[in-house]
Amino acid sequence: MDTAIVLLIAYLLGSVPSGLWIGKLFYNKDIRESGSGNLGATNTFRVLGKSAGITVTLMDILKGTAAVLLLHLPVFADSGVHPLTLGIASVIGHMFPVFAKFRGGKAVATSGGVILGYSWPFFLVLIASFLVILKLTKIVSLTSMAMGVIALIYAIINYVRTGDLYLLIVIIVLSAFIFYRHRANIGRIKAGTEPKVKWL
Repeated sequence: MDTAIVLLIAYLLGSVPSGLWIGKLFYNKDIRESGSGNLGATNTFRVLGKSAGITVTLMDILKGTAAVLLLHLPVFADSGVHPLTLGIASVIGHMFPVFAKFRGGKAVATSGGVILGYSWPFFLVLIASFLVILKLTKIVSLTSMAMGVIALIYAIINYVRTGDLYLLIVIIVLSAFIFYRHRANIGRIKAGTEPKVKWL
């Protein structure tokens, strides 16, 4: 029973539609009706500006982190769930949020939050790589998919060093989520029509 409850809570944490709520509460705007129509941080930057975009990015990251850290609560300490399983539940919630008719974001920031909750050095590697690649390309979707590849390389090296197979499996799953959610962007990148960021 504890297992089902903690998985549900992780999913509900991920389901918090940060971009939707920030847009409606502070800007009287539904970001699903503008830009790409996506609820993620990138569309928030595009539609609502830098301040809102940064806020939503942080909120989306912390959703994944909070889910992973649920096992630190005494009530869930003996649930027998791996923290990364809770992370996957939160990412699924982010992509298919019950609070936003199951139309969510593209899994990038929340996946980063999962990694932050599990291994902060790994997270720092990804953040540094993200900023450098985004600065060079100006394309968030391309940078996001590059993070999936970098994360996979890191997880393989980490597995060789530490034997952490579970992390490797979860990174494969999260990277697959990211590439799947960006499948339309891949076509636009190939066609040279993918929008570039103007705020960096």
